[in-house]
Amino acid sequence: MQTEVILPLIAYLLLVFGLSVYAYSRRQSGNFLSEYFLGNRSMGGFVLAMTLTATYISASSFIGGPGAAYKYGLGWVLLAMIQLPAVWLSLGVLGKKFAILARRYNAITLNDMLYGRYQSRLLVWLASLSLLVAFLGAMTVQFIGGARLLETAAGIPYDTGLLIFGISIALYTAFGGFRASVLNDAMQGLVMLIGTVLLLVAVIHAAGGLHSAVDKLQQIDPALVSPQGGEQILSLPFMASFWILVCFGVIGLPHTAVRCISYKDSKAVHRGIILGTMVVAVLMFGMHLAGALGRAVLPDLKIPDQVIPTLMITVLPPYAAGIFLAAPMAAIMSTINAQLLQSSATIVKDLYLGVRPQQMQNERLIKRFSSLTTLILGLLVLLAAWRPPEMIIWLNLLAFGGLEAVFLWPLVLGLYWERANAQGALSSMVTGAVCYTLLASFKLQLAGLHPIVPSLLLSLLAFYIGNVVGEKRRVASSLPS
Repeated sequence: MQTEVILPLIAYLLLVFGLSVYAYSRRQSGNFLSEYFLGNRSMGGFVLAMTLTATYISASSFIGGPGAAYKYGLGWVLLAMIQLPAVWLSLGVLGKKFAILARRYNAITLNDMLYGRYQSRLLVWLASLSLLVAFLGAMTVQFIGGARLLETAAGIPYDTGLLIFGISIALYTAFGGFRASVLNDAMQGLVMLIGTVLLLVAVIHAAGGLHSAVDKLQQIDPALVSPQGGEQILSLPFMASFWILVCFGVIGLPHTAVRCISYKDSKAVHRGIILGTMVVAVLMFGMHLAGALGRAVLPDLKIPDQVIPTLMITVLPPYAAGIFLAAPMAAIMSTINAQLLQSSATIVKDLYLGVRPQQMQNERLIKRFSSLTTLILGLLVLLAAWRPPEMIIWLNLLAFGGLEAVFLWPLVLGLYWERANAQGALSSMVTGAVCYTLLASFKLQLAGLHPIVPSLLLSLLAFYIGNVVGEKRRVASSLPS
């Protein structure tokens, strides 16, 4: 193990726990559920921008994405910039209207919003099940990314790193709740920005300058500097699919959508859109370009996902590497804590209190149950990450797509189509989930498109048909017999 790298990391983890203690002290008063899962809707513009960005940018962006850029070249850097409008779309489409309805319904979770809009317990149960299954897969990816980071950059064995990383996140999230999550997100967003710029500059310097780095890539494989990328992977259907999956479809991700019901006022939304888009631009471009140019510095890596941690210890001094190690760790931790809290809220608020609403007044029980649920979920994901695949980006995109196929249309159409009803939303959810699962499981790509595209199209059609059938039933039931 490399002591110079580990010491700054320990200091960083202590700071994270310090913020969690502060958050715990702030949640002693007020409604527990609103404070623990939403921070009493008190986020300002800067914190909103940072928490939304940090939640969206994950192990895939700091480990898997640069790994793909290392393998496929500069074309993947351009592809990654497709994600630039993600924050603008999330806050612009959901934003104010979502927050207004959330306050009207007194919604704490995304499923509270769905129930308030559609008045269907069956829909809430289906949404809860879908969310938990997809989040377990998504969080497993983040745990794998964190453990690989410690393994490559600090010399800590994968299993040991997984234990350190997993237990730390489970504890501080369970302890501090939503307020700890967003405070850490704000700090982690700044760490990610500084770390990204430093690493990119160091990689370009180690490669002998930008021109020299591109020349070396061309010598390794001319396709690495072509718009189509290595193995000609960047076809038009692939790029269109990618844009829908990681940009437009982000509107339907529960852990980003819930940020849209926890901000303070309209000023926070406007500032969040501007700052968030700027942060996404720097992080996406910087990290993916570092991964692509990293092949000029490290041409023979066997596992592409190891490019960023390996570059850290290659092009940076040990203590600087330790400080930068906090950047991808921050990206991973911020995503996990958001997903952990959302999963815990689903179990406690949507499922348990949905069955036993009389326990709502038993705040002592809810406190213990919420923290314990968060902790247990974290430990279960840790076990699931024990045997990882080689490239985590595909597993992460699989989980992303599943959530989008289920939640996108019920959320968007529920906001903007007054006649949308529960039958339409249920039809859309079931169709999206079944279609995406079948296409992804059997690796079917219709016309070269990722499964998310036909899944969203079919689920939109199912929403319309289900809505028409539901409307006819309502009219028929209201007619005098």
